[in-house]
Amino acid sequence: MSENIETQQTKDDEISLLDLLQTVVDNLRLIVFGSLGAGVLALGVSFLIPPTYTAKTQFLPPQQQQSSASALLQSLGSMGGLAAATSSLKNPADQYIVFLKTQGLQDALIERFKLQERYETKYKVDAREALQGNTNITAGKDSIIVLQVNDKDPQFAAQLANAYVVELKRLMTRLSMTEAQQRRAFFEIKILEAKGQLAQSDKALRATGINLSTLKSSPLAAVEVVAKLKGAITAQEIKIGGMRGYMSESSPEVKQAFLELANLRSQLVKAEQNEPAPTGRLEDTYIERFRDYKYKEALYEMFAKQYELARVDEAREGAYIQVIDYAEPPEKKSNPKKAHIAIIATLAAGFALLFFVFVRQALRNVAKDDETAGKLAHIKSSWRQALGKA
Repeated sequence: MSENIETQQTKDDEISLLDLLQTVVDNLRLIVFGSLGAGVLALGVSFLIPPTYTAKTQFLPPQQQQSSASALLQSLGSMGGLAAATSSLKNPADQYIVFLKTQGLQDALIERFKLQERYETKYKVDAREALQGNTNITAGKDSIIVLQVNDKDPQFAAQLANAYVVELKRLMTRLSMTEAQQRRAFFEIKILEAKGQLAQSDKALRATGINLSTLKSSPLAAVEVVAKLKGAITAQEIKIGGMRGYMSESSPEVKQAFLELANLRSQLVKAEQNEPAPTGRLEDTYIERFRDYKYKEALYEMFAKQYELARVDEAREGAYIQVIDYAEPPEKKSNPKKAHIAIIATLAAGFALLFFVFVRQALRNVAKDDETAGKLAHIKSSWRQALGKA
């Protein structure tokens, strides 16, 4: 009995497949010529679409420069002995891609090339969206940024792509100058304060009436190291306080400054263990004032170095961007791709017509059944009543 049922189901499946194949064969001309007609029509329409050209430029963003803190660290020599550590982005190019998409840079391009008129937009925000839609910016693991601009005019596409790099250079120069100017002004004030304190400490040291020749047995070298380390710590703390005025807590420079401060403090603890203990004699007064003098001297030197580094940064022309390939007017259009449009339209029309003939055949088969035909008639009547056509 079960074998008969399985045999009957197999026959039904074969009949269904044969029915589907017969439906395709019966409508083969419609499917084939309809699909080809749609493809030819899409091909003809593609000739009416204005061609689009893509200009491409490639450039290498500024590499990580040695920070002022690192330069100062190396200038300390053997006394510093610090392990410099920096935290950076996974891909430095990502930061400059964000810069390329900033509102200020885009507005500069909009004003320069009158993009509101070119894109026929009433508001600048719409011009920005159109500019973003016509621009593609990517970066690989090699940190090379690839910038592509699409436009109907190949000359304009190349000009706009190159202008992106020019505006990025201007932005980086402005940001660099602003930060350097703030640092220079900050340390300019601090160096004047430290200079006055150093002069007072020198007078106090001379007032003791004791010279170095009378203190040959005293370990003044250890006192000097401790004083210099304390000066470095004070300078680093003041530096961090100043950096917070123009940098965030999460910036690599601030994080590195905190690491250097922690290393300086650990060295101070070790150096203080070698400092001579007070004896209550007159020499102790000299040593105390000598320590204070060396502390003020180290503080002054640290501020002077920071001030000079800030002046050097201020004198720079900004971040150096290395352009690998300047954008040239493209010779071939990038869009529309007529062959792709024709093929996709042909395949889409073929599937649509295939679905249509199957649905039409299914409705014809249903109409042959009296019970099903009655249900369809009832559905049509209810639909008309719902639309108010009854």
